[in-house]
Formats: sequence, C-alpha cells, structure tokens
Amino acid sequence: MAGKVKWVTDIEKSVLINNFEKRGWIQVTENEDWNFYWMSVQTIRNVFSVETGYRLSDDQIVNHFPNHYELTRKDLMVKNIKRYRKELEKEGSPLAEKDENGKYLYLDFVPVTYMLPADYNLFVEEFRKSPSSTWIMKPCGKAQGKGIFLINKLSQIKKWSRDSKTSSFVTQSTKEAYVISLYVNNPLLIGGRKFDLRLYKLGFCRFCTVKYTPSTSELDNMFVHLTNVAIQKHGEDYNHIHGGKWTVSNLRLYLESTRGKEVTGKLFDEIHWIIVQSLKAVAPVMNNDKHCFECYGYDIIIDDKLKPWLIEVNASPSLTSSTANDRILKYNLINDTLNIAVPNGEIPDCKWNKSPPKEVLGNYEILYDEELAQGDGADLRSRQGQSLGPKGGRSRDSGRTVLTTWK
Repeated sequence: MAGKVKWVTDIEKSVLINNFEKRGWIQVTENEDWNFYWMSVQTIRNVFSVETGYRLSDDQIVNHFPNHYELTRKDLMVKNIKRYRKELEKEGSPLAEKDENGKYLYLDFVPVTYMLPADYNLFVEEFRKSPSSTWIMKPCGKAQGKGIFLINKLSQIKKWSRDSKTSSFVTQSTKEAYVISLYVNNPLLIGGRKFDLRLYKLGFCRFCTVKYTPSTSELDNMFVHLTNVAIQKHGEDYNHIHGGKWTVSNLRLYLESTRGKEVTGKLFDEIHWIIVQSLKAVAPVMNNDKHCFECYGYDIIIDDKLKPWLIEVNASPSLTSSTANDRILKYNLINDTLNIAVPNGEIPDCKWNKSPPKEVLGNYEILYDEELAQGDGADLRSRQGQSLGPKGGRSRDSGRTVLTTWK
C-alpha cells in the first residue's frame, strides 16, 4: 500500500519522535486515521477495553499486548512462572528437576516470593525457617522504586499492615497488593556498590550511589539498596555525567578480566535462558494479538556467586535520557525496534510474516526459535546453548516463535 505511515504517541520523548521524523512519517492525532501508535500502558487498557468496542484495522499496530501485565506486573509474573514450573513437573520435563532439598536445579531464577495479603500465612511459615533473613516488599502496580521497603522482622509487616489500615492479612482486603521476596543480600559488588542490569537488547548496569552493606542498620537507606535512577538521582553522590551507569559490554569486559571468559560467558547464557523461560511461562496466557509488538525491559541482579536472578520485567521501560550515552542507546533501541515492527517503514499489514530476516535485526539477535529448536531435536538442548531467550520482542507466524534480544 502506497503512502506514508501516520503516527501517534502519548509519550513525548525525543528518542521516539526523532525516529518517526527520520522516516518521514506523518504525525496525526489519535482521533484521525493512524497506522502506528506508541502508547502508554494506561492508553492500551482503553484501546482494548470491552467498553470502548474499539477494533484495530489491518493497517494499525501498537506497542503493547493487551494483557502484557501477565509478565510485567510483579505478582502475575511470579504466579505464571510458578504455574509453568508445575506444568513442566507434571510433564516429567528434565528442566523441572530438583535437588535433595526440593529446590529446582534449573528453574530457580526468581527469589522466593509471596503475594500479600493472600499468602501471609505461607510467608510467615517461610520467614520462621530463617528468621535472620531480609525481605523486600514492593507494591504490585508501581514502578521507579515507589513504595518499596525492606524488612527483617515480622513486627515490621504488622506495623505496615496497621499503618495501611488493613484489619487482617488472612482475609483479602481492599488494600493495595504487594509482593514480598527474599532479598538478594549477597549481590555482586563493583567498587563496593550494588548494581543491577536493565536489558532490552543492549542495556546498561545501574549502580547505587552509596556503598553496599548488609547491615540491618542501613535497611531504610534506599541509596544502598535500590538501583532505580528515579531514586539514585536524588543522592548526594549521583554523577550527572555518567548517571551511575555502565554499558553491559563494559560489565562483560570487567567480568572477563576479573573472573575469566568462561564463567562470564556462562553467566550471560544463563541470563538469556532465564528470559526465554519467563516468556515461555506467559505464552499460554498472553493475548497474542496480531496488531501488537512489545519491547520489554528486564531487570536482573547478579549475586556474588555469579548467579543471575530475575527481579521484574517492565512493559514501558523509561525512554528518558539521563546522559548523552543513554540517549544514543535508547535512540538506537527504538530505531532497531521500528525496523523489525514496521519493515521498510511501510504502512503496516497485520498479515505480514512476523519473522524478521537477519538483515533488519540491527543490534537485536535471535535467541530462541521454536521451529529450529524442534528441528534440531533440541529439547531445550542445554541450558547454556541453543535455548537462549530474549529481552526484546516476540513474534509468531503460523506457530513459529522467535525471541530476540538486543546484543
């Protein structure tokens, strides 16, 4: 179909708009005919809500799946991963193998997590097994570190419950749902500071501004524990030039020089594998609408034994640039994403083959291809091999699943 792509966005970020303009696309309003809408998660709810009765045409695509929250809401992600493990166990899959203590050998990549208030009694039972442990509480529906705090005593939860005017944890209340997870209290430190990884395709490490200590006296100091830029930028030691960030390639070089190439390669293979498994966990429940694509931001913490842990997945990773390098990275991320989602910059057609050819991948790489895996007889052939997984997009075409990550 001839003509220019007409675009709309309700996220006014230069890395988006510059990419649209570079392609010669035409900006319109949401009330006009549009082909491409980069929207917030709030807007996607309205577009796909039953009340609006809105139907997308074959020449329209949007940047979220209708129920992306099955992966990107903290409680639902954990629920789906737990269900996935049980299903693999029932099938007798070697992936669901456990050690003598009943711990998963391969699927133990999410910290022990409970939903509050629903799982309060289960949490208490677990807490009492190791009363010296630290737990982190997060509201299910918030981002940027809002509402997060650490606890190491049951009395702190009871106080929080009272402060939140919740009468009891035993019965479901109207209070906001939280997840409570075992805190990874032995994070890998660089320069004495905690960091995590935010991954889409390339990605970066986000560092805390204050040196890490597991001391209980510092549990309330979020500059020690939470890597979110929204929090760290308010710290006295925040550096506005590099923004407390490293590229993932710098991290890889650092680890190769300090820990060796082999263990570093294994770590990144395991990270990729975790991401594939998380996507496979939500595949049965995700509404795979043909008008949709999605760019997820994965948050991973590495512990001092170089074991990666999946912390959460973001459906709308920040496109705000805190540094010049940040802006370049995010501009390139959007550029590569658009090259895959809107091939040749032409007006979309939902009947397209959704498996991108290698030449348009840019910095994306395919980590898992179901057709190839089955063709190889690679029944999840090695945790650190062919069955690697994505940070970027997911697309299906006649039963084929292609998972991509930014390298």
